[in-house]
Order: sequence, then structure tokens, then C-alpha cells
Amino acid sequence: MSRKKILLGWVRIILGLAVFSFGVHLTIYANIGLAPWDCLGMGLAKHTPFNYGICMTLIAVLILMIDILLKEKIGYGTIIDALVTGNFVQIFNSVNPFPENHNLWLGIILMLIGFVFMALGMWIYMKAEQCCGPRDALLVGLGKRLKKVPIGIVEVLLWAVVLLIGYLLGGPVGIGTIISTFGAGLIMQLVYNIIHFEPRKLQHKGVIEVTKLLFKRQK
Repeated sequence: MSRKKILLGWVRIILGLAVFSFGVHLTIYANIGLAPWDCLGMGLAKHTPFNYGICMTLIAVLILMIDILLKEKIGYGTIIDALVTGNFVQIFNSVNPFPENHNLWLGIILMLIGFVFMALGMWIYMKAEQCCGPRDALLVGLGKRLKKVPIGIVEVLLWAVVLLIGYLLGGPVGIGTIISTFGAGLIMQLVYNIIHFEPRKLQHKGVIEVTKLLFKRQK
């Protein structure tokens, strides 16, 4: 991996996260209930002076620190994700000129389209091969420590805890929450099948590896 490829990778990561964040914005604008992590972010925003974007950034940074404690592989992609994704979503939420949606069927369509953008955004930034987001690393870290529990069950348990906290904080829960929980992964797989993308074939490099390559190229 050359220095130029690394730097272009950072641009790719930011672009991918912008596309992903637009997808998240659509799921929020759908106004039919939020996915667990977004529910937590919105719930937290109700009890703090911070908006959704800052709350999601704080949550992501906290998860990032947990990932480090769990000794999971952290890349520049993980760090950039933690710092910008929530704020990108907040920007889209703030500049949206349309009135709040109150149509259920339109909300469902918006949410499904949002899943497509989220999948495409993940494809764009994961191709940089500089690791995935903090929440993905957390899931992997927990999965390694609960070896007898299928990773899918670990994910469901994690989402359940996050959703419960978000709900208790007043985060929006509805049919969209159910659709997000079961539909986002299916849409993602469908999109990846269409574009012939297999995330498990990527060779991710951590912060230390990439930093060494950057300095090596400067000599």
C-alpha cells in the first residue's frame, strides 16, 4: 500500500461515510421508528445539551475506547468513522428542506432506500481496507469472548441492550425499528450480491501498519 493509496483511501473513507450517513438520514426522516443505535443517539440528545450528531460521536468514541481495551484491530477508517459519521447525519438532518414525514408507506420506502445508501457507503469506505467502524469492532470483540454464542445472537443481544437504553431515554421506536433490525442486513446482502462485493476478502490494515507505511514512504 503506497502513501498515495493511503491518502486516497482516507478520501474514499470520508466519501463513503457521507453516502452512508445520507442513508441513515433517510431512515431517520422516514419517521417510523429508528434502528437501535440511532434510537440511543436520539434518546441521549433529549437529556443533554448536545444534538444527535454530537451524541452519536460521543457514543462512537466511547465504543472506540472499548474496542481498544478489547484489543481489537483499529484502523484510520475506524477513527474517521467515529468522528464524522454522526456529524454528517446531523448535517443532512439540518439541511433537509422537506416537512416531517407522517405517511407510513412513504416512511417504509424511505427507510428501504436509506438501507441501500448505507450499504453502498459501507462498500465505498471498506474498499479502502483501513478497518471498519467502532460498532463492528465491538461486535467482533464481544463475539470472541462469547465463543459458544453464535455471532448473530451476540449482535441481537447487543442491539437489544442498546435499544432498551435508547427507548428508556425516549428514543423513537416503531415499525421502522423492526424493519431496521431485520431488513438492513438483508438489503445490504442484496446490494453486495448485485455489485459482487465480498467484505470478508478485504485485507484491512490497522493504524500502526498504515502509519509505518506512511513514514516509510517519506524517507
